[in-house]
Amino acid sequence: MNKQTKPVIQLEVCANSVASALAAQEGGAIRVELCENLSEGGTTPSYGQIALARKLLSIKLYVLIRPRGGDFLYSDVEFDIMKADVKHCIETGCDGIVIGILNADGSIDKKRCSQLVGMAKSKGLGVTFHRAIDMCADISQALEDIIELGCERILTSGGKSTAVEGVNTIAHLIEKANGRISIMPGAGVNEKTVADIIHFTGATEIHSSARKATKSQMLFKNDHILMGYGETDEYSYSMTDVERVKNIITEANR
Repeated sequence: MNKQTKPVIQLEVCANSVASALAAQEGGAIRVELCENLSEGGTTPSYGQIALARKLLSIKLYVLIRPRGGDFLYSDVEFDIMKADVKHCIETGCDGIVIGILNADGSIDKKRCSQLVGMAKSKGLGVTFHRAIDMCADISQALEDIIELGCERILTSGGKSTAVEGVNTIAHLIEKANGRISIMPGAGVNEKTVADIIHFTGATEIHSSARKATKSQMLFKNDHILMGYGETDEYSYSMTDVERVKNIITEANR
């Protein structure tokens, strides 16, 4: 009797810049979710970031459509911004978008999400539903609603801060989805956690930023000022690291 072939676990990298996206590609990621402001959970990247990423990447490019940090209940103006950003992604030749809109009661805003999904799919773009599902009142019902919308995958931490904490819920979602949609664990996925997450959930694709701190090359440093709230070091920044990408893929496929 032939041994069952173990599926190859594929990595999507949450890239906070074009430089991070290129590192993800070099490290062996199969797809990039391009965004900015990861300290806020990610927001839509700039026109320039999207255009240059599309020009330089050969792997799939998905773009986060999120006009601000905070919750996923959006005003009419914010929704108009999201539609304009989807239009830009279509015109730039992106492979897909990453979305998530909720109603005030914690359910999926199917009406608005459907508009964004329709815009994307009519032009051949794929759609991932992001961790807005983790903020839903009923995650099992949210799964069914997202499948009905026609999304191809869900990024989730199982309703917890990290995928490690949410493994039981992620495993339940994968079982309940039964192949109708891909469930992709994300949040806190790294070299040390990825093997356990795969083992306990049975996921076949994973999501990580694979970042490390990068030191500034500035020679002069003003140590008496902070340029942003909550930031502790103005002379370092984080970006995706090629070796971390490689290591996460290796550990995921052990």
